[in-house]
Amino acid sequence: MQNIFDLKNKKAIITGGASGLGRAMAEGLYDANAEICIIDVSENIEKVANELVKNGRKVNFVKANLSNREEVKSSFAKALEILGGIDILVNSAGTQKRHPSENFPIEDWDIVLELNLTTVFTMCQMAGREMIKQGHGKIINIASMLSFMGGFTVPAYAASKGGVAQLTKTLTNEWGPKGVNVNAIAPGWMDTPLTEALVGNPDREPGILGRTPAGRWGKPEDLKGTVIFLASSASDFVNGAIIPVDGGYLAK
Repeated sequence: MQNIFDLKNKKAIITGGASGLGRAMAEGLYDANAEICIIDVSENIEKVANELVKNGRKVNFVKANLSNREEVKSSFAKALEILGGIDILVNSAGTQKRHPSENFPIEDWDIVLELNLTTVFTMCQMAGREMIKQGHGKIINIASMLSFMGGFTVPAYAASKGGVAQLTKTLTNEWGPKGVNVNAIAPGWMDTPLTEALVGNPDREPGILGRTPAGRWGKPEDLKGTVIFLASSASDFVNGAIIPVDGGYLAK
């Protein structure tokens, strides 16, 4: 039987692919036989790319600051040239700033919205043009629990992730008829650098884990199966979905 999850001969670009959730998803796509290119600002990007290599299959990379609009465009163009095309885009690059809303600096608001939402739109737009021309493609955005709720002291992050969810639906409406699937993954409470202020926090952790039926923090590896599903032909009739990978958090 044909393996509908196999990504052989598929070309994938993953932003934020050098660490955390992005690295795990890049590894998942690579292990499913996709040819990948990670884009990240990390100084360790080449080291990470080499660590992901298995059986001699290359992992491509482009170092770029995705908060800079010109570098967003040039890095996508370079990744596209390296791969020779694009079938899959995963928008995983993101950032977080925490302040009480009444004191939230507008400079931090701009930083978060630029990377978490504007860069996502620009990447989607550039990938979408290529995918519309070829009549197929898979775009996977990374939403959040804060696409559904407000959170505390993170107004910019919540606004950006609410925007990612709505952007995903809008692009689906326009591009679904043209063969492009646009979906999003909403990770639950994951143990990553973005949640370091919460992991072990006696005021926040008990409430988070108490509401999570799985009873633990999520791990980056928990996203591998979902990203492979959304990138593969198994999800050809899945459009505009915001899929929680949250240990049941939203169900409680």
